[in-house]
Amino acid sequence: QVQLVESGGGLVQAGGSLILSCVASGSSFSINVMGWYRQAPEKQRELVAVITRGGSTNYADSVKGRFTISRDNAKNTVYLQMNSLKPEDTAVYYCYSPLGPRTYWGQGTQVTVSS
Repeated sequence: QVQLVESGGGLVQAGGSLILSCVASGSSFSINVMGWYRQAPEKQRELVAVITRGGSTNYADSVKGRFTISRDNAKNTVYLQMNSLKPEDTAVYYCYSPLGPRTYWGQGTQVTVSS
């Protein structure tokens, strides 16, 4: 079992920055991949960024050059630094981690970008 708890969402003006954090607990020592999805109203959940324990990363095209995912393995924490935010980045952001046959999700944190 893995528990994921996000923090750091909020309201920001376009062009601003936010950093999201996600702390993993439970069987977190087994985790390799961690990442972030987001879901905007009336849209499907989409992958934002992922990172492996070794530090390999992958980003959605829509956030490349603006968002940076990082990880502190000692703290079982993954971060998402979001810069140059746009109104279209408004969504609930979910931390996730696939582990074996299961995928674990956090409860989500709201990010709202005003124009």
